[in-house]
Amino acid sequence: MLERSPSGIEGLDSLVEGGFPKKNLILVAGNPGTGKTIFSAHFLYRGAVDYGEKGIYVSFVEDKESFIRYMHRFNMDFEALEREGKVKILSMLTMKERAVSALLETIIDTIGSLKAKRLVIDSFSALAQAIGKEIDVRVFTDVVLRNIVRNMGCTTLIITEVPYGADRLGMGIEEFMADAVIVLRRSRLDERLIRELEILKMRGTSLLEQWAIFTLKDEFKVFPPFKVKPVEKPRRFKPRSDTPEFFSTGSPDLDRMLGGGYPRGSPVLLEIDEHVSTLQYHLILNPTPWNFMSQGRAVMVIPSTGVDPNITVQRAKEGGFSEEELNRLLKICVKEYPRIERKPCIAPFRGKELKEDYESYLELERSLMEKTGQPVLRITGVDTLIDYYGKGESLAILKMDATKIREAKGLGIVLLKPGYPSISKILGSVAEVHLKVTREHGSLLVYGIKPRTGLHIVEMDTSNGYPMPKLTPII
Repeated sequence: MLERSPSGIEGLDSLVEGGFPKKNLILVAGNPGTGKTIFSAHFLYRGAVDYGEKGIYVSFVEDKESFIRYMHRFNMDFEALEREGKVKILSMLTMKERAVSALLETIIDTIGSLKAKRLVIDSFSALAQAIGKEIDVRVFTDVVLRNIVRNMGCTTLIITEVPYGADRLGMGIEEFMADAVIVLRRSRLDERLIRELEILKMRGTSLLEQWAIFTLKDEFKVFPPFKVKPVEKPRRFKPRSDTPEFFSTGSPDLDRMLGGGYPRGSPVLLEIDEHVSTLQYHLILNPTPWNFMSQGRAVMVIPSTGVDPNITVQRAKEGGFSEEELNRLLKICVKEYPRIERKPCIAPFRGKELKEDYESYLELERSLMEKTGQPVLRITGVDTLIDYYGKGESLAILKMDATKIREAKGLGIVLLKPGYPSISKILGSVAEVHLKVTREHGSLLVYGIKPRTGLHIVEMDTSNGYPMPKLTPII
């Protein structure tokens, strides 16, 4: 079994069997601005702080002071580590004209005196340009691989710049000789920044996932595919306070993303992309009805197709609500059928005449408002309405309902699943808030179309005793 050096990158080691194989040469490639230097700095910093492995950073692109100052932004104090003798920063800006042998001698001597186990060369592209001759570049690469990596036991990261539009990584020499190749990319998803990491190869490592999303928010963090986490000690949901202007979504992170929450009296469109599971979009949705019920407000639900009343009740119970509270505050509107389960929380409708059923729906809302003295939250699965009443009538009633939600100063959330692009545009124009939930490389993402926001990665957080969405912006 291969010995490994933890990468120091949160989330990455779970994709590569615990870390980089020791005494390996790892190529980190990408266009300018993709996060290569930050990635490599985490490798050195966390290696010294968390794993007792001293490291050396060799820069051919910036001076020592600039590097230290920039890394402070990501909570890495290299100045302190260098004082403690745990890292050494070598700025080679003034040494570019020196012979290859002199450069190698300086690096090898420093590794030996520090007894370093980690090395970063930033960047191979700048080094190769300074050396000039391809034969000398090959000599340098061979010595790094043979003497430094293999004989001195130094796990080494070499950064290489990939010019925009280039078909290959660097000169091609480094890619061929490297034991592992990681490519960082900066692209767009629905006109929003997305950062992607691809593991092209890693010798001696089974790669179940070769792609992942990452962010530079406070640190370099990689997000493995979405993972469901168990609730160890179930507790009751802790409500969040509303403001005169906003209903809280129930999620601190989602409130921040939206600039305060859902505006009072607003229709909300939650658009769900394909490959997003019921559990995943419920993770984003559930805190809002929990927050309403925690404050004695009623919630009316027309479940989406495939979500039966029992799932809706189960989701409510995950927030710690009693049977009595559910019977009093939760009403699940379903089409009546012969063997329907009669429960206080079930509100059956005929499902034939939309006008008749809508009047009954409004009467139920008025009754709940009278009992609670507070506005009601409506959650509506568009696909269910279309199945019952057809596309045209359903769309007409949803537009009318948006007006009634505004008049009642309540809140309405419409759930739209894939397959209705024209409806998305129409409902999006009516909605005060339009959110979209999607998946990329196994990660769950949410973003605002109205108001416009960047992409946020969604993780499940169960630390408070119930499942909550943890949102991290991609920056």
